[in-house]
Amino acid sequence: MRRLIGRLLTAVLATLALLFTGTPAHAAAPASPAVTFTNPVAEQRADPHIFKHTDGYYYFTATVPTYDKIVLRRATTLQGLATAPETTIWTKHASGVMGAHIWAPEIHFIDGKWYVYFAAGSTSDVWAIRMYVLESSAANPLTGSWTEKGQIATPVSSFSLDATTFVVGGVRYLAWAQRNLAEDNNTSLFIAKLANPWTVSGTPVEISQPTLSWETVGYKVNEGPAVIQHGGKVFLTYSASATDANYCLGMLTASASADLLNAGSWSKGSQPVFRSSAATSQYGPGHNSFTVSEDGKSDILVYHDRAYKDISGDPLNDPNRRTRLQKIYWNADGTPAFGIPVADGVSPVRLSSYNFPDRYIRHWEFRAMIEANVANLADSQFRVVTGLAGTGTVSLESANYPGYYLRHKNFEVWGEKDDGTAAFRSDASFYRRAGLADTTSAVSFESYNYPGRYVRHYDYLLYAQPADTTAAKADATFYTE
Repeated sequence: MRRLIGRLLTAVLATLALLFTGTPAHAAAPASPAVTFTNPVAEQRADPHIFKHTDGYYYFTATVPTYDKIVLRRATTLQGLATAPETTIWTKHASGVMGAHIWAPEIHFIDGKWYVYFAAGSTSDVWAIRMYVLESSAANPLTGSWTEKGQIATPVSSFSLDATTFVVGGVRYLAWAQRNLAEDNNTSLFIAKLANPWTVSGTPVEISQPTLSWETVGYKVNEGPAVIQHGGKVFLTYSASATDANYCLGMLTASASADLLNAGSWSKGSQPVFRSSAATSQYGPGHNSFTVSEDGKSDILVYHDRAYKDISGDPLNDPNRRTRLQKIYWNADGTPAFGIPVADGVSPVRLSSYNFPDRYIRHWEFRAMIEANVANLADSQFRVVTGLAGTGTVSLESANYPGYYLRHKNFEVWGEKDDGTAAFRSDASFYRRAGLADTTSAVSFESYNYPGRYVRHYDYLLYAQPADTTAAKADATFYTE
């Protein structure tokens, strides 16, 4: 009944639009169009950090498996970082501090200069990890010289790492992970204002410690803070547990107008926001950063993980953490939706309805439909891959059920596993056409083996049907997001 009422209401609105404007009611093209990547972007690069600068370049740095140097690469596109040449800008000291365990560099541009934050141990004690800063005034940080600004001093001298900096309300802050000697854990999260890029101002405040079950597997860890702001909120993601398949992302939230140096301003989520996925063979996603797409319209999650679960020996000695990218979506309540770490290869997109803009194609118990507020983001994500039937077609592969594709069966659209038959592959292949109701920025999918039939919604369920009326053409038109 609710679906029937919805369609009747839409029909009434469309009729009114035709009467008053002469054109059917429809959605505007999405403010955040699809971005896709081929993952992984960089093999054997952990703790990735990408900074988009005003010069048109993305700057990328990460931990190298030898833990002995800091590297940089740059490109004008995010995908271009995969093949961009890499430059070593700094190498560990031969002895003393900054002589071991060179970890988690981040690059930032502050007041006209470049700064790299990183952690390092000493040749006399490789676990005496502390935070340090490099500075360069060069226009191109890959070719410029770097000056050591020294250690970021904190009131208590203890294991500390993963410094990041961000600005909220015109105030620059530093967030990092540090061992609190009064607690029975490995590291907690701290925040403080900065007097300058390498000097903490005032007394640091602890805003999170590992207390939840998923934060304490193997090690009791909160580390790797990263900040993204949206809709008047500050979201601080962090990594938890050991750096194996248990590694995952948690999130703290605060109002941008709150006192960020008051621990009570921050609330912690009860569950991870991003964790391993056996379905996509991605394990231990964590130590993330955030950047934006080339057009500035999409927020991008940058993180590392491994393509296998089981590790021999200490995870720190396993070199195969890879840098990966995927788009962040935003829930109706303004919170970020990370979904799952997607499979290697081309990343998925979402398909929103042209005439029901808040509804996305999704599978529910493998039946395909359009629905709003999809709680499990991955149910509404599909990889647009080369068509199983070939000949210039595409197929839509489920993000969380790799090997399952949207196919028509008795002209109903379902998500089903490829059984290798010619019939399945024909049913799961479509010609990608310009949108029937919006030829400039939308898309429609015409059946490969039933020309003239398109994927369309009716009473919110998907079918392969003719699109020979204005309403049917609108129902068969989608935007990629």
